[in-house]
Amino acid sequence: MVFSSLTFLLLFLPTLLFFYFIVKSDRWRNGVLLCASLLFYGWGEPVWILAMIFSTAVNYYCAILLDRTDSPGARKGFLTLGAAISLGFLFYFKYAAFTVATVAGLFRLKVAVPEIRLPIGISFYTFQVLTYTVDVYRGKARVQRSFARLLLYVSCFPQLIAGPIVQYSDVMDRLGHRRTTVSGFIEGFRRFVRGLFKKVILANISGLMLERTALAGTGAELSLLGAWVSAFLYTLQIYYDFSAYSDMAIGMGRILGFSYKENFDHPYASLSVTEFWRRWHISLGSFFRDYVYFPLGGNRRGAARTALNLMIVWMLTGLWHGASWNFVVWGLYYGVLLLIERFVLAGVLPKTPKAVRWLLTFLLVVVGWVIFYYTDLSAVKQHLLAMIGLGVRGGALRRLPLVDRKLLDVLRIYTVLPLLFFIPTLPVRPALEARLGRTRLSEAAVNTATAALLAVSVVFLIGQSYNPFIYFRF
Repeated sequence: MVFSSLTFLLLFLPTLLFFYFIVKSDRWRNGVLLCASLLFYGWGEPVWILAMIFSTAVNYYCAILLDRTDSPGARKGFLTLGAAISLGFLFYFKYAAFTVATVAGLFRLKVAVPEIRLPIGISFYTFQVLTYTVDVYRGKARVQRSFARLLLYVSCFPQLIAGPIVQYSDVMDRLGHRRTTVSGFIEGFRRFVRGLFKKVILANISGLMLERTALAGTGAELSLLGAWVSAFLYTLQIYYDFSAYSDMAIGMGRILGFSYKENFDHPYASLSVTEFWRRWHISLGSFFRDYVYFPLGGNRRGAARTALNLMIVWMLTGLWHGASWNFVVWGLYYGVLLLIERFVLAGVLPKTPKAVRWLLTFLLVVVGWVIFYYTDLSAVKQHLLAMIGLGVRGGALRRLPLVDRKLLDVLRIYTVLPLLFFIPTLPVRPALEARLGRTRLSEAAVNTATAALLAVSVVFLIGQSYNPFIYFRF
């Protein structure tokens, strides 16, 4: 089940809110929310609920055992056991087939590559349950004696499928007691509707435009401008798709009494790659910083070790997104860019005009999304060559045309729509709010706008079938 579906909007959500708010005690509300979360996750394939419950149960008991002993060796052993089993599940479902195929390719072995279906959201809930065990081990969080509360933390449906990744220490107190106010409900509802509009209108239409363009690996004739326009459209689609889900998750959490941290902060307004990764998928960056980079030593052991730690983190970041070599290349691409900014351009960037820094950063991000988009590295190469006006035919490089027929069709149908879609990716709304302030009149305008966005979103959901969530496959 997805947030941007009529089943969720017209059946699941109203039913949940009715039963959630009709009961008064936190214990009963937890029960309603837990049952709803398990139903939400198991809507399509109930069997995967067992994997999530098992991973949670293992870490539940490991945390209790390590909390009961003062032996450093035993505590580390229980931590390792919980982490190993959860990561083992993740490795099997997400990376086993990739590993077998890679080894078979390296040694030219004739081995049947297993077909293993990936449980939706396994990367997200695995990281979340690990933050619990690690936080208890570090003394950052209290051990949770109620298995039901821990399972609620792991399975809570607003952020279960695609984040944001919620660290246990941030919500442990809300698992036992939380309160929803009228203002909080309204704020959460508005945030949810904004996310729904971003997904149904901005992300989906960007995706439809992208599908009409000539893409590498399809046999279509690429062109210089066509390669850049398609890359730009995917840049829009992935931002709106993922940030929309985060908006809806944060909004739903607010309605239910949780306060999830922000996951996006207008990343396409960044003036450096370093800044971009402080603004994009903030919860994932925080996880790798707190649970991988710092334990490796961070930047406390000299430049060479810092560089190594950064490359390890970014290789793992790439692999986290998928079991494919393009994700590894994508992660290493950003690792190299961050090292260059840190050790080579540290004295140059502050003196560079902001417009130049912004344009360069945005172009590098667009190139990064090309690497991210194609799981076939030969298609990545083909598209990147097209972005400099070159193609390969018969083993030789040739010049590509400036435009292609598919691009002209997209421009004829959608005209300046991609550029209009780009404007909300920049911090326009916060700037307007800061300049105009919030008055009674503006509150009325916000309510009217929220109702209009909801109505338009529902109409589009009724009339279209194209409704993918990109980050579900991670």
